Order: sequence, then C-alpha cells, then structure tokens
Amino acid sequence: MQSQHVFDQKSALYMAYFSLLGLVSLSAGIVDIIVSVSGAEYSAGILEIPNSGFRGVWGGLVMVFSGCFYLSGIRNSNEIHQFAKVVLGSILLWIMAGTDIFAMITGSIPSEDADHWFNTSRSFVDAYAPPYTPAVIMLPFSLFVIFYIRKYRLHQSVSIHPATD
Repeated sequence: MQSQHVFDQKSALYMAYFSLLGLVSLSAGIVDIIVSVSGAEYSAGILEIPNSGFRGVWGGLVMVFSGCFYLSGIRNSNEIHQFAKVVLGSILLWIMAGTDIFAMITGSIPSEDADHWFNTSRSFVDAYAPPYTPAVIMLPFSLFVIFYIRKYRLHQSVSIHPATD
C-alpha cells in the first residue's frame, strides 16, 4: 500500500508550530491533573487551572492526549495519517475549550443573589473577564490547523482534476 502524502515537502513552520502547541497542551494537561489531585486551585494573570474533579482530572487527560497527538503527528508531517493526528489533537483541544466556554456561559446567567433569578447585565458581562482555562487560551492558536486542512483540500482537488488546455 502506497502512503498518501499531504504536501510535497515538510514545512519547518508546521513542525515548529505544532511541536510547541503539543508541548504546551501536554504540559497544561499534566498541570491540570496535578492541581486537581492536590486539591489546590491555581490562578495567575489570565490563566486559571480549576481543581474540580471532572474538569481537572478528566480535562487534564484530554489535554495530555491532545498534546500527545500533536507531538506524534509531526514526526512524518507529509503523510496523511500523521496529519490526521495533528487534526485530532486540535479537535480534542476544541472540545475542552468548548466545554469551558459553555460552562462560562451557563455560569454567567443565574444571579448569585437569592432574591434575583437572572444576573444583571453588568454581572453577566463581568463573568466573561479573565482568568481563563488553558484550553480557552490555546483555542485561537489551534485554529491554525484549518489553514493546513484547506491547503490539503486544494492540493487534492488539483491532483484529482489536473488542468487541461
């Protein structure tokens, strides 16, 4: 079986970018697990690492596997199966960021006051201020994989339908 190549040559930017993203995702997952197991809560600047059981340990494992997929996928980056690992690492990161954003939205709706059902508009907007979880911070950086997906699709459409004069 002949391997399918995504691109003609490896991109140094691709390898460096997703290596760094993989290392950050892996280390964020490990820190999530450590903070959750220790029972402490960590917050510094715009970064917050929650210690809840579901988000902490389970979310940390998802982030660890996201980092592992990123790091595993850059090994032979011009092969389609390796590229799929990078895409899967991004999808795992998107799932964690999506659940964190959903938790932020649902947490901003009810009021903390006992006599009010809904939050005031000021409190609603304040709920979206930092700090954020590592997955939410990494979300915009993981969207770079969409560029490579589009590049692959363009490459496939050119190779399937060669131009005729």
